[in-house]
Amino acid sequence: MLKKIPVHQLTLGMHLQAFCGAWLDHPFWRTKFVLSDPQDLSLILESPIAEVWIDVSKGFDIAAGESADTTTVVSAEEIPEPAPVVQEKTSFNDEVKRAAKICAKGKEAVVSMFQEARMGRAIEAEAAAPLVEEISNSVMRNPGALISLARLKTADDYTYMHSVAVCALMIALARQLGLDEQQTRDAGMAGLLHDLGKAMIPLEILNKPGKLTDEEFALVKTHPEEGHKLLLEGKGISEMTRDVCLHHHEKIDGSGYPKGLNGETMSLFAKMGAVCDVYDAVTSNRPYKAGWCPAESIKRMAEWKGHFDPVVFQAFVKSLGIYPIGSLVRLESGKLGVVIEQGEQSLLKPRVKVFFSTKSQSYIKPESIDIARSPEKIAGREDAAKWGIKDVDRYWAGDKA
Repeated sequence: MLKKIPVHQLTLGMHLQAFCGAWLDHPFWRTKFVLSDPQDLSLILESPIAEVWIDVSKGFDIAAGESADTTTVVSAEEIPEPAPVVQEKTSFNDEVKRAAKICAKGKEAVVSMFQEARMGRAIEAEAAAPLVEEISNSVMRNPGALISLARLKTADDYTYMHSVAVCALMIALARQLGLDEQQTRDAGMAGLLHDLGKAMIPLEILNKPGKLTDEEFALVKTHPEEGHKLLLEGKGISEMTRDVCLHHHEKIDGSGYPKGLNGETMSLFAKMGAVCDVYDAVTSNRPYKAGWCPAESIKRMAEWKGHFDPVVFQAFVKSLGIYPIGSLVRLESGKLGVVIEQGEQSLLKPRVKVFFSTKSQSYIKPESIDIARSPEKIAGREDAAKWGIKDVDRYWAGDKA
């Protein structure tokens, strides 16, 4: 039996079933657990959440004789779903603030899922669904914000934040390909869980700063199959999610692993996972190398023959832009700038914040230029190291960098 009670009536030993409020407002990445830690109770009382659902068949009820405005339902399925909120388009600057909170809570969720996998606990898709929903909503409001922010991860955070980033990239790609809402959510879940098998790889190997030995690399290459095993034991995991987990390292020329699939035998979703996984990997700082510029990454990936499905890769580029947010570009005037937002009409005409002059080889007062409405044109990509620039990301991400 479920009851809705005000948070001030919560006590240790109650089984939390659901929070009445937004996912970002409550202090935990999942619900449905017995409240046993006094600190957890304090976090709920300090949060904006006013009411919660408890399951009195799995934990304590309110004290006998205590009056409360409670709502009793027969089963968890009868908890009323919150009305869907229409996601209005927002500016990059507005969305990046919310995206930062989603990234932080998303990392917490992935860390927890990896820990549970290491302890042999079954993964539940239902628990991760609110995170996928939040990421999906953020991508709908402004696709560039969360995708770009998730790229800014430390080498130590890579394994966990990579999952958040690939979730967002999969959702944006699914929308670009015209997939329906259920397929888009499933693609997001597949991105979130695609690297779960790395929970079975020792951290000293995952975070090794130097080149892996042949034995270590062979062990890392087992992570798709290890993840697939974990997902087979999970609850509510879709076939698409298991497929992407097992096959995101396949290539259309058949040279990938673990099964050596090719363009005809790979599913659409595995092809999507392959592109999204590689893009986030090469643009992120890793223990053994610095990430590439986003625009340079797109260029190099386009040159890898036999690696990606051409149709899927073309859609991926359209979802990000030829010059993704964070790309350092040179304008024909000689100014250097960082892409801060995609143009609405053309992949070649984003909004750029210029801050450096190649002619004087000095910093200039930052200025935003909309290439679509300016006589300026982008001459090409630039390497920040060539000009001694080390802080490109702060020009588009600000204090989030």
